[in-house]
Amino acid sequence: MKTSDFTLPSFAKINRHLRVLGKRPDDYHEVSTVLQTISLHDELTFSGRSDDQLLLTCNDETIPTDDSNLIIRAARALKNSFQLKLGANLNLIKRIPAQGGLGGASSNAAVALLGLGRLWQIEVAISDLVRIGSDIGADVPFFFVGGCALARGIGTDVTALPDMSPEHLVIVFPNASVSTAAAYRAMDAASLTTFDSVSILASSFAEPNLNDSDQWTLQNDFEPVIFEIEPEIKRAKNALLESGARNALLAGSGSSVFGIFNSEEARQHALETLRGEVGWHIFSCDTLGRNDYFRALQFGSTPLVRSFNMRSDTGA
Repeated sequence: MKTSDFTLPSFAKINRHLRVLGKRPDDYHEVSTVLQTISLHDELTFSGRSDDQLLLTCNDETIPTDDSNLIIRAARALKNSFQLKLGANLNLIKRIPAQGGLGGASSNAAVALLGLGRLWQIEVAISDLVRIGSDIGADVPFFFVGGCALARGIGTDVTALPDMSPEHLVIVFPNASVSTAAAYRAMDAASLTTFDSVSILASSFAEPNLNDSDQWTLQNDFEPVIFEIEPEIKRAKNALLESGARNALLAGSGSSVFGIFNSEEARQHALETLRGEVGWHIFSCDTLGRNDYFRALQFGSTPLVRSFNMRSDTGA
């Protein structure tokens, strides 16, 4: 049966809380982070092909469309996992800034897995998609959860948290950029807890109650090193605070910063204030709760994650 072309949103995320606990023997870093989906999003359109080729196009010429793009890597991983000889045309409308710490590429990969599962009409469990996504990028599994969630380990161990009240955000992507790899390299190794002591730290560090998301304070261990590498990013955070944000924080490992505003009026005032900054990309958006997140990923009235013969992880 032929599946009609369809388009899905691919939402960004912010990190409300990010601690880097230490470096592991496998050279990954142990983290504890609270992630939150936001309304800023790309769009990914899916259509079938008569051959087994994968073709990705994008409105942004700076975004690679070859095998280095996580969308193509996700598609190939799904094909290999299920031994499929099917193809697809994929068109990406890019709005989330690359290297902005907003998880755009990881979100694209997760949505590619979901959408291709629907397009190719395969029977797949979410646990299978999480497993495939984990091999593509540490943030990918979060985008199968959405809303507010706690991620541990290298970021792939995700636990859903209760959603908080919606918040008004302004995101600034200044005229500066720091890659995730460069951000981790900049972390002072001497200041990081060694992996051997992570278990000791974890047992003594009292994390907030998982049933109370409001207890997680805004914190990001990357801020000191990122602000030293790129003072313009620190200036962007200060500009948000000076324009009326009740709080502001670096997004992930950078290079974006986000501000939280008490009202739409306060946000509009900030947008007018920041408009004069040359080279800054400024986005107005809101936090996106889990129910709204999955409502957006749907076909008609059926949520996407249940729309393509979704198999129960228990085998039922």
